[in-house]
Amino acid sequence: MTDLFTLEAEVRTDLGKGASRRLRHAEKVPAILYGEGKEPVSLTLAHKNVFRAQQEEAFYTQVLTINIDGKPVECLLKDMQRHPFKQVVMHLDFLRIDATHAVHLNAPLHFINEEEAEKKGGNLNHQMKEIAISCLPKDIPEFIEVDVADLEVGQTLHLSDITLPKGITSDELAKGESHDQAVVSLNAPKVAKDEDDSEEAAPAEETEAAE
Repeated sequence: MTDLFTLEAEVRTDLGKGASRRLRHAEKVPAILYGEGKEPVSLTLAHKNVFRAQQEEAFYTQVLTINIDGKPVECLLKDMQRHPFKQVVMHLDFLRIDATHAVHLNAPLHFINEEEAEKKGGNLNHQMKEIAISCLPKDIPEFIEVDVADLEVGQTLHLSDITLPKGITSDELAKGESHDQAVVSLNAPKVAKDEDDSEEAAPAEETEAAE
């Protein structure tokens, strides 16, 4: 996995839409690296390596290493543009990181014991698939686990109910109690219309029409 998230890049000076189009025809991906008070750097990466890495969930949250002309730089993926229908990565935005500075990112949620919860007769409704967090680069989680085994029908788990790993804080909860958003709920199943009632109502309607 470490090798997968180490990407080779070259600095590019040929900029513009035309240059980017030529890079894509050559099976390369244009990218930009910025942050930490340094000048942005335009880069070029091999599409096959980027496409393989982006298939992994951790690619979007873990610290990546980009070797720029042989010099390693640690960063996070901040944005990715894909072709609307082709399996092609169009552009990447990378953010430099510092081991001593907290970073803000979205961590995916993994829900466990869903079958146990649904055995109680309810239907799970996921209001969130990821949450905004802050932490030092060394504490970035691949995902955050949410156990719904004890969830009862009619109950909802909020951000404050999730146990975050040490060193990680919720960006929303940091704004105050009013931002304690719903994450997942176990809803009561919808009651189907009673067919017998419909059948009984029909003769009565026919009688009234005849009168």
